[in-house]
Amino acid sequence: MKLIVRRLEDCEEIVALDGTVLRELLNPLHAKKKVHLDYSIAHAIVRPGESSMPHRFFEASEVYYILSGKGRMYVDEEEAEVDPGDTVYIPPRKVQYIENTGQEDLIFLCIVSPSWFPEAEELIE
Repeated sequence: MKLIVRRLEDCEEIVALDGTVLRELLNPLHAKKKVHLDYSIAHAIVRPGESSMPHRFFEASEVYYILSGKGRMYVDEEEAEVDPGDTVYIPPRKVQYIENTGQEDLIFLCIVSPSWFPEAEELIE
């Protein structure tokens, strides 16, 4: 296998099911070259004054790594302030969302294991 380098600007920007602006960096489902991963990683943005929509993964766990901005993370009945350098673990089947509480974009990495696919999560009304 050859070295794979994915540049953020080369990844398609989409609006995810939960409303975040997302770019899939590495996902075995979307890789043009065969990639053996038990996880996927995406770059996510929540704009100032906005939040992602409550959602949950059926079987996957997720980790958020905060790159920049300020926010408040909600997982079921728990909540915590998050800042750059913070890491948040979200167990499977837990309702989660993140709110941007700052004046700049809240930017974070999302690591999902097993790797994300559309049918793996649902919105919570």
